[in-house]
Amino acid sequence: MDRAQKEKLVEELGQIFASSGVVVVAHYAGMTVKQMQDLRAKMRAVGGSVRVAKNKLAKIALEGNPSAKMGDLLSGMTVLAYTEDPVAGAKVSEEYAKANDKFVILGGSMGGTMLDPAGVKAVAAMPSREELLAQIVSMIGAPASSIAGAIGAPASNIASILSTIEEKAAA
Repeated sequence: MDRAQKEKLVEELGQIFASSGVVVVAHYAGMTVKQMQDLRAKMRAVGGSVRVAKNKLAKIALEGNPSAKMGDLLSGMTVLAYTEDPVAGAKVSEEYAKANDKFVILGGSMGGTMLDPAGVKAVAAMPSREELLAQIVSMIGAPASSIAGAIGAPASNIASILSTIEEKAAA
């Protein structure tokens, strides 16, 4: 790899670190190509990606970045898993680590916040963006249905009273 290619790679990595909601760093020693393809497919399904990069180039890309402390995690055979949605990337990484003992999460970053393995696990336990939106929509819709029920209740009560009076008058 010549200097121009390295500079281009450092620039790409810098954009990944700056624009991703979460970057998870993990060891992948001993994983087969099929396992790595499986991880890539799972990350793609949630809008993320997996990248293997030279640690030295990744550390250069981290310089001046809010998540620069993540450079301490870059040693050995490391892989970067990243997504815009912080929860989705952490969930896929955590689930994959449970299923594959060769994929070991070292930590990561969420914006400028450093995450240790427990931090990645905590982020993975949070509801995803879609789940949060669904909860908000249901909370917004619940009062409206309650109001509609309350408004409709007096009318149905009056109708039942009138029908009872009518029945008594007819009898």
